Amino acid sequence: MSEHLSSAEIRNRFLAHFEGRGHTVVPSASLLLDDPNLLFVNAGMVPFKPYFLGQETPPFKRATSVQKCVRTLDIEEVGKTTRHGTFFQMNGNFSFGDYFKEGAIQYAWELVTGDQASGGLGFDPDRIWVTVLPGDDEARHFWKSVAGLPDERIQPRGLKDNYWNMGVPGPGGPCSEIYVDRGPEFGPDGGPDADEDRFLEIWNLVFMQEELSAVRAKDDFDIAGPLPSKNIDTGMGLERVAYLLQGKQNMYEIDTVFPVIERAMELSGKKYGAAGGDGHVDDVRFRVVADHVRSSLMLIGDGVTPGNEGRGYVLRRLLRRAVRNMRLLGYQDPALPELLPVSRDKMGESYPELVSGWDRIAQVAYAEEEAFRKTLQAGTQIFDLAAGDVKTSGATTIPGDKAFALHDTYGFPIDLTLEMAAEAGLSVDEPGFRQLMAEQRERAKADARAKKGQHADTGVYRGILDANGPTEWLAYETLETESRPLALLREGAAVRTLATGDVGEVVLDRTPFYAESGGQVADAGVIEFEGGKLEVLDVQRPVRGLVVHQVRVVDGELPADARLLHAKVDPEWRTGARQAHSGTHIVHAALREVLGPTALQSGSFNRPGYLRLDFGWLNALTPEQVHEIEQVSNNALRADLPVGWQYMTLGEAKDWGAIALFGETYDDRSVRVVEIGGPWSRELCG
Repeated sequence: MSEHLSSAEIRNRFLAHFEGRGHTVVPSASLLLDDPNLLFVNAGMVPFKPYFLGQETPPFKRATSVQKCVRTLDIEEVGKTTRHGTFFQMNGNFSFGDYFKEGAIQYAWELVTGDQASGGLGFDPDRIWVTVLPGDDEARHFWKSVAGLPDERIQPRGLKDNYWNMGVPGPGGPCSEIYVDRGPEFGPDGGPDADEDRFLEIWNLVFMQEELSAVRAKDDFDIAGPLPSKNIDTGMGLERVAYLLQGKQNMYEIDTVFPVIERAMELSGKKYGAAGGDGHVDDVRFRVVADHVRSSLMLIGDGVTPGNEGRGYVLRRLLRRAVRNMRLLGYQDPALPELLPVSRDKMGESYPELVSGWDRIAQVAYAEEEAFRKTLQAGTQIFDLAAGDVKTSGATTIPGDKAFALHDTYGFPIDLTLEMAAEAGLSVDEPGFRQLMAEQRERAKADARAKKGQHADTGVYRGILDANGPTEWLAYETLETESRPLALLREGAAVRTLATGDVGEVVLDRTPFYAESGGQVADAGVIEFEGGKLEVLDVQRPVRGLVVHQVRVVDGELPADARLLHAKVDPEWRTGARQAHSGTHIVHAALREVLGPTALQSGSFNRPGYLRLDFGWLNALTPEQVHEIEQVSNNALRADLPVGWQYMTLGEAKDWGAIALFGETYDDRSVRVVEIGGPWSRELCG
């Protein structure tokens, strides 16, 4: 390897390599992608799941991306090992029924071992090992013919290592992992089977070729049959490649993470990597700080605000653990104003929105640290009372339920309770505390299981779309259409008729009905046919391009082969919904005028006579602020500001000053921009 490559350079080389081989470069999706099974995007393939599941038709045959990811299952392990980080970036290349094993292996080999001067990563070919699923002779053959690898550096490993699935029924397939030999100083020889510290995995190539009907464990599943098309899904860990190419020992020492540790050393007076004494303990604390500061930056950048549940709780925990570990390193003053800008400067090279959105990000983070400092102050008083009670009773142990209450009610970390108890000559009933924590965790898991969605079976809708093409959607042009039924459904299956009283679904070739989206509910109305009428209860898009109407048959019997239907939106309902939707845009603009540009909408719900706008804010609004927001909104209504909309590319919309919402996905090629009063309110509207 001829030179150390920065993380930004590795990222750029990866994308350029695949763009030069016919792949569409897809920007990273938000960490908050709408998926019922995920708190955050946790793998590079997540934004492409609808294509792999057959729910949507991909707009490209080949794609490449560097996806932001967050995994928080191992938060307690952060800093203790070289492998556990909460935020990471996953480089990936994807093929949808285009190239397969040979192409994936060839492209990967060219990049990994390609000369740095020519845009490659420059790894020594003699230090590359790969693994394949036993019996995957095809992959073994290509590793030999394309890469020239000898048999002894192509190791067979079982289903746990070399078969990929999503953990639920859906696509799956064998995979092949690429490893780099770091050298004898890191462990024994013998390939990945012998030692995964010396032989470090950098890239996993998944050959997605089978449909799984049941998944009981990573290595226990049922295969229903082959997928309609063979796909490629790969993942290369950017941080892992960076520390190998930068000659570092772990991901905490790479160029985008270590500057935070350097600043923490300056602030605390402690030294990272110091031998003896508390050296290792302090190293773990430094690594926790660096990891959590970066992860918090990326989460706030994507619109998460601290809270007591879900995503907000994860962010709160990350921020508070960072602050807490700085205190354990001996630094008592506000730490985030010193550390977060360091992370911004490094990550902003790849994610410029962190720089442009800095005022909001800093406001959220610094307010959370200030709140936590007050929590620590209050918790210390509660602890002193508990310790006094224990001593008065002649005991020497703080009960587990007291430690749990400090943690659960006051946000007081258990390690702080243990530390202060030791200083007071007391111990803590840790087993009792851990038991209460385990019970709470089990309740949370049961709740999550109860809420966890499954990937909807969209196969029937996919079939209708493939057979007939997309619905001609005319909601912006008209309130009535003459339409032809393409399919009648009941409980997910096609039926020949819908009779009086039945509730089912109707798919039309063209429709005037607004399908629920962008925070606005679906239209109400009727569909009339010769001899009968349907009441429209709901309108949805189960797969992109297909509009499906849930209906109740008011009278008559509708046959699937009816020749002509008359679809009519209730004009009063539509007017009311439009007013509520416009009202949301007005309130959003008023919020920003009164509170400043960091007050951004995070959700909404609009129906006739009602609107709700969600936004993350650090404090409750004062009565004066509420009154001012109402005044600005009412003034906009009295002025009867003109409303207009136009279509443009995403880049043009942003250049024009249009606001995009967190967690929303927009088409790069054409977005709808709604403006009220010219530049006063310009928003991308989904």
